[in-house]
Amino acid sequence: MIWSWLNRNPLLLDLSLVGLLTVLGIAAAVKNGNAGPTGIALTIAEAAPLLLRRRYPVAVVVVVTGVVLAMIAVGIWVVPLALGVALYTLTSIREQPLARAVGILAIVAVGIAILFDSGIEFGAGAARVVFLIAGAVLGDSMGSRRAYVSEIEQKADRLERERESENRRAAAEEQARIARELHDVIAHALSVIVVQAGAADDAFEVDPARAREPIRAIDSAARAALGDLRRVLGILQSSTEYEPQPGLDQLDRLVDQVRATGLHVSVEFEGALRPLPTAVDLSAFRIVQEALTNSLRHADAENVRVRIRYGDTLELEIDDDGRGDGHAEGDSRGNGLVGMRQRVALLGGVFAAGSGPGGGYRVAVTIPIDEAT
Repeated sequence: MIWSWLNRNPLLLDLSLVGLLTVLGIAAAVKNGNAGPTGIALTIAEAAPLLLRRRYPVAVVVVVTGVVLAMIAVGIWVVPLALGVALYTLTSIREQPLARAVGILAIVAVGIAILFDSGIEFGAGAARVVFLIAGAVLGDSMGSRRAYVSEIEQKADRLERERESENRRAAAEEQARIARELHDVIAHALSVIVVQAGAADDAFEVDPARAREPIRAIDSAARAALGDLRRVLGILQSSTEYEPQPGLDQLDRLVDQVRATGLHVSVEFEGALRPLPTAVDLSAFRIVQEALTNSLRHADAENVRVRIRYGDTLELEIDDDGRGDGHAEGDSRGNGLVGMRQRVALLGGVFAAGSGPGGGYRVAVTIPIDEAT
């Protein structure tokens, strides 16, 4: 707890350190009979620069080394703590070659000074040099540890940002998927309802009994759309009857709804029918649904031909005999075409839409099957 508090207050820590080293230095000078003004002044000069060791580690090592050499010259250097702390600080927070060179030169200079000082015994001098080397090595080790911890923290932050980015991307993809599903479901259901409501209104004026059939078609389309919406939004409970996502096996129901509006729809299958991946099956159904909805709403078509070809790829062709410009992507009606294009792109397929060769409008889609997942 005390160490953590001191780390949060580095200036107080340095003041305490300088005070302690000054007291120890003066005590050592007194013990060795070097407590004169010169000895005390040099002892203070050796410890005082440590107040700036964090901001100017190289300069502090140079200054303290100079004071130590002066103390060796006058024969009063006893405690190597201040220079050891300076070297520790230098190697723990600086990795530049210049800083390392300054530390090495400081140790070498002190070692040479001790070697040529006859007043210092070899063992005592060697112990002081070893102490300085140990301080520098310990600082280097602590610096490496800090760098490693910092790298781990940066990596963790980077992974966290990537995870958040991935979550946002997944959420955006899910929102886009729900938007496509909602558009396809609602657009188709409302188109059928609008057409059948108009038919019911016309029939009611002539023969009220005949209005029941389009009203029933409206009821059926509305119920089917409500079930689709619940399925898309995921609000069905486990106890509620669950219907799987629609696929091409439910194409008859879709075609019957459209035919009930008066639009003639023919469906042709080519190739050997085969089970399709869920994503392909759902997308194929929605593409046919959206193409029929566009023909019903925008193209003033009377006939639509749906051709589905099975092979290594699934090919869809939806041709109508309406106005070729009735599905333009430049206006609000083009949202359905955008949705179809996005579905096909996500499955790695090819999408084309435009005026048909004999007039009308054509939607052509090719979706890989074997590669789809």
